Amino acid sequence: MSELKLPQKRDDASRPAGSASFLYRQLPYLVVLALAIAGVAYTNISHQPLIGYWEFLTFAVGVVCVVTEWTKLDDRQARLQLIWKQALHWGAVLVAMSIMLMSGVQQLLPSPATSLVLLMLLALGTFLAGLNLSSLQICFLGVAMAFAVPAIAWFKQSALFLLLGAVLLIGLGLTFWPRRQDNERATTPQDKEA
Repeated sequence: MSELKLPQKRDDASRPAGSASFLYRQLPYLVVLALAIAGVAYTNISHQPLIGYWEFLTFAVGVVCVVTEWTKLDDRQARLQLIWKQALHWGAVLVAMSIMLMSGVQQLLPSPATSLVLLMLLALGTFLAGLNLSSLQICFLGVAMAFAVPAIAWFKQSALFLLLGAVLLIGLGLTFWPRRQDNERATTPQDKEA
């Protein structure tokens, strides 16, 4: 009987480790997505484009692309080719970002719009890198960044409406929440004597 219980314990122990391993493998993509959205949010609040931040984030996505594909390649020549292709790809994205940050172009766009354009360029570069590397995760990261652009623009336009909706829901919740404390106070021994 002890032989029958042993495989069940191994299965139970391997399930959390498998999900933890899955989250660990997805961590670089989640961190990059969180940094991109945080950059746009900060730019929308401060009304100043974070030029160095977007350059750093572009470099970080390039490093994520190389690191995640590095272990799939065994050949030294293929690894060098991966580095060169990604360096040229992300260099082109940086050049496009630099063009958007030139003073003549900046006069045409407000600061929040500049951050959304930079995020869209980063999303496009990430999606194209995922296609080049045949990586579904990197493609999805690019698509998620691209969908973040209209979501952030919509959220900024409807933030007051969402705040009023949240206040309404809280007010309704407080109004209709069962009041056990009032019922308990009414049935205390002191109230029964009175």
